[in-house]
Amino acid sequence: MSNDIREKQITKTSFIGIIANVVLAGFKAFVGLLAGAVSVILDAVNNLTDAISSIVTIIGIKLSKKKPDKKHPFGYGRIEYFSAIIVAAIVLFAGITAGVESVKRIITPETPDYSALTLIVIGVAVIVKILLGRYVKHQGKKYNSDALVASGSDATFDAIITASTLAGGVITLLSGFSVDGIVGVLISLFIVKAGIGMLLESISSVMGNRVDSEVSTEMKAAIGEIDGVNGVYDLVLHNYGPDSAIGSVHVEVSSILTAEDIYDITKKIQAKIYEKFRVFLTVGIYPFDEKYREKRNEIEKIAFLHEGVIQVHGFHVDEVKKLFTVDIVADFTVKDKAGLCAALTEEFKSVFTDYSVYINFDVDYSD
Repeated sequence: MSNDIREKQITKTSFIGIIANVVLAGFKAFVGLLAGAVSVILDAVNNLTDAISSIVTIIGIKLSKKKPDKKHPFGYGRIEYFSAIIVAAIVLFAGITAGVESVKRIITPETPDYSALTLIVIGVAVIVKILLGRYVKHQGKKYNSDALVASGSDATFDAIITASTLAGGVITLLSGFSVDGIVGVLISLFIVKAGIGMLLESISSVMGNRVDSEVSTEMKAAIGEIDGVNGVYDLVLHNYGPDSAIGSVHVEVSSILTAEDIYDITKKIQAKIYEKFRVFLTVGIYPFDEKYREKRNEIEKIAFLHEGVIQVHGFHVDEVKKLFTVDIVADFTVKDKAGLCAALTEEFKSVFTDYSVYINFDVDYSD
């Protein structure tokens, strides 16, 4: 999918959201003022913040497409994550404001003057928000936009909020007892909870999430299909926006290959991964001598007896220096890596009795 198509679809979806939310906000504000219902008015304000969120999303996607320059050679793709954070902040502000106004209504209660028309408008709004939320969230996942996913999730929460407003109106209309302030507080709690969730998810994206398990599995499988590649390890991806990433990977090859052979393999890997995933990879090499196959199997058996060891690779023997080196990937649950290293070093010496042993602990970046 081209960046232009992605940008157009995200912009189109955002504009649909803006129009729908402005129309809903207008209708809700009208019936809310007519009925004197603070919960309905706050619901209208919430729709207005959704429209603002969509505008922020459009601005974010436009800015993120700015070409790389000397100051930002990796481009401006991460601006989309910050636009999602701004959306979350707007939602939080709306939730807190709604809470304050609702508490005031509880302290100084007034019974709203609901009518059948008011409830019909609110009911229609529930249906519209459900459909809008599903559509926007679907588009967000399809085009890998955190801001759209956040807006879609917010719209779904809005449908629940509007439904609670409808329920409060029905109760007031049938019983004459006003639950307007209480419903308003519940609305504010829903909004604040949604805002916090959206904020944490966006911050997590900025910090750098773990590579998606499905993507890493597919990428490693694609690399493993290339002739000459005997193993794929240490896949690391650095995200510079939802549609931009670079990374690195190590592959194991036969130690008898020439530099020309290895160069050919790395170029094939880079071309295949860029074509299929639009990711540029730097490729590192682990040479392996088949004459050490039996010893390697022994080392792996020893290592996997220790809890937390999930991978063994980078097996290399230097006959001149009498040095054996190996990379170990341990789970994040392993806290005492120094102790594990000491234990493995002693046990590995039972296989390489006349050698020094060096163990390098790799980070479990991807599945």
